[in-house]
Amino acid sequence: MLAQLCLAAKRAVVRFKNDIRGVTAIEYAIIGVAVSAIVLAVFVTDTGGLKGALSDAVTTISDNISAADDSSSSSSSSSSGNNGNGNGNN
Repeated sequence: MLAQLCLAAKRAVVRFKNDIRGVTAIEYAIIGVAVSAIVLAVFVTDTGGLKGALSDAVTTISDNISAADDSSSSSSSSSSGNNGNGNGNN
């Protein structure tokens, strides 16, 4: 009885060891955790380099979009013969 139980346990361990289902998903999960840890480490410990450059770039883009929006709204309201296509032609 005990010998059969040990043999069944050994077979179960061998089957578990040889079972490759889900291995790819686990590998992708490990890679995802590693990439997340690296990105987190870069942005948390960064005191001005990459984080500052990205922040400046986003601010510049936001300012340019606001300026373009302001200039387009003022030019469309100041031109009297505007048909909506932006060139002022009727």
